[in-house]
Amino acid sequence: MRIHLMQHGQCLSEALDPHQPLSPVGREMTEKAANAARILGLRFELIATSPKVRAMQTAEIMARATGYPVSRIEVSDVFKATAPAEGAINFINEYEGLDSILVTGHLPSLAAVVVRLLGAKGLKLSMVNTGLTQIEVNLAEDTSVLNWHLTPAQLSLIAGS
Repeated sequence: MRIHLMQHGQCLSEALDPHQPLSPVGREMTEKAANAARILGLRFELIATSPKVRAMQTAEIMARATGYPVSRIEVSDVFKATAPAEGAINFINEYEGLDSILVTGHLPSLAAVVVRLLGAKGLKLSMVNTGLTQIEVNLAEDTSVLNWHLTPAQLSLIAGS
């Protein structure tokens, strides 16, 4: 199973909008990342997201670019910023047998999920808004490999902008 993890795009400050949707810059960066995902040939059998507006908007943009039905995006509290990694791991494990999953969410929980999936306690992986990480997980053998970790700048280059 290939698990893709993406921190939501840059959002408006809480002072401007208490729901903190994507900012214009955040939307643009997310669209570039989504175009890069399309160019890379990524297709998802499941997209799951935090219920926060900015994470849902990020998931929707990724879904549209990769041909995933927006109406099938799964929304779960296990992907909130302060949710323990164990809840996200259990959620992902429920979909064993799928080939490709995308999760959009928040720090610090996404970083904790990466550490947990890789079994690399103490790992420091810089995750930034609209960066995209792919981890190959074999649940039956309890093994995982970090395939790649792309920054927004790298995704922008792939997207051609």
